[in-house]
Amino acid sequence: MILYPAIDLKGGQCVRLLRGDMAMATVFNTDPGAQARAFAEAGAAWVHVVDLDGAIAGRSANAPAVESVL
Repeated sequence: MILYPAIDLKGGQCVRLLRGDMAMATVFNTDPGAQARAFAEAGAAWVHVVDLDGAIAGRSANAPAVESVL
């Protein structure tokens, strides 16, 4: 089995939403690049990245955060 860690981006930060509610976001890391490095150091070869703001806006909204993950 392959597990893919996820980074959900909202306002440039790594978050988790409560029941999909954008107003109920818990910030887990303010540095998406650091979170991606932590996943890589733990052995992850891939990371699933979701631009939550972009999903609502219909266009990329967290490009700098995505670039830091890359």
